[in-house]
Amino acid sequence: MRLNKLRNNVVTVALATVLALGAAMPAMAQGKAPKMTKQERSCLRSGNKLYEKKRYAEAEVEYRKALQANPASEKAQFNLATALMRQGSVTSQESDDKNPMKQAEGILTNLAKGAQDKLLRGKASYDLGNIAYGRQQYDQAVEFYKHALRCNPDDDQARQNLRLAQLKKQQQDKNKDKNQDKNKDNQDQNKDKDQNKDQNKDQNKDQNKDNQDKNKDQQNQDQQNQDKQNQQKQQQGGMSQQNAEQVLKAMQDRERATQQRINAQQAQQQRHERQRTNKKW
Repeated sequence: MRLNKLRNNVVTVALATVLALGAAMPAMAQGKAPKMTKQERSCLRSGNKLYEKKRYAEAEVEYRKALQANPASEKAQFNLATALMRQGSVTSQESDDKNPMKQAEGILTNLAKGAQDKLLRGKASYDLGNIAYGRQQYDQAVEFYKHALRCNPDDDQARQNLRLAQLKKQQQDKNKDKNQDKNKDNQDQNKDKDQNKDQNKDQNKDQNKDNQDKNKDQQNQDQQNQDKQNQQKQQQGGMSQQNAEQVLKAMQDRERATQQRINAQQAQQQRHERQRTNKKW
């Protein structure tokens, strides 16, 4: 059965259930049902007539009136949830508090867990299964349909929808596995790319380090050569200065010796002259 056909069945079954609850509600399976008041019965019948005419919002009003007359009425609760389902959307966000489907889901959940009428618990579970199916939550739909069958083993519609939900769940799981494998392949590819990037990064880092070491060695060599040249220049400059000082000293020594000879000659000449002057004639 396709999803559209399933939704059509939901509408048909829900409508039939509402019509049945209006007058010919099955007897309670467990416990003692409270006596239905005249106002409750009247509102339920009015709501069912409006529902049949697809006037779901007006039917909702009548079902709420029935609950005002008897807040514990499981019939009114179920019919209200059915009217809300027809006004809501299963494709809306589950967190949307304004979506009537969420309100219906809350009512049906309470009925599926704690309704005194076992058949009503089954119908509430069946509707919850349809909601989950419409949201493609097939695992939840399977559990709801199973619960519906436990409450009413004769519910052929629930059994058929259970098979459909199981098939959809299998297909969903296969697609999930394929997507996981694909994601894993992509992760592996990305991991390989990252490893290649890391390797290239390490290679570039090593190459840069080698280049830096080479540049550093070359700089050291250049510095050594420069230091050597400077030392040679300093040595050469020191030798020239020393030679110049030696030459200057030699010149000074020669000049001093020359001056001494001249002074000695002049002194000798002066002695000779004094001797001639002092000689008696």
